[in-house]
Amino acid sequence: MTTATDTDTWINACPAQRLAPADGVAVLLPNGRQAALFRTRDDELYAVDNIDPFTHAAVLSRGIVGDRAGEPTIASPMLKNVFSLRTGQSLDEPDTRLTTWPVRTTGDTIQIRTRASEEETP
Repeated sequence: MTTATDTDTWINACPAQRLAPADGVAVLLPNGRQAALFRTRDDELYAVDNIDPFTHAAVLSRGIVGDRAGEPTIASPMLKNVFSLRTGQSLDEPDTRLTTWPVRTTGDTIQIRTRASEEETP
């Protein structure tokens, strides 16, 4: 679970009922970046970059939600590169990683925090 500070901004991404298990949706963030929001079959929510780093196409929200050895994943619909939904790390190319964003449900709405997880300092 993510705890946000007063300076964090959460945006409404979509109604919770809009996102079915193993489904994804593209979300335009206030800074112009695109996130791909997913609900896994075990009802977990994740948000990663929507831009495929290998093809530079905005397609990851249409990818295949899956699992690799217990790790929730998204496979690009273009070249089938697989990424961890938890960390954004490519499971095929060790030097490639997607940005991830914290996600929460508030009432009937799924929200994404506008500050990316990778930009935080430990």
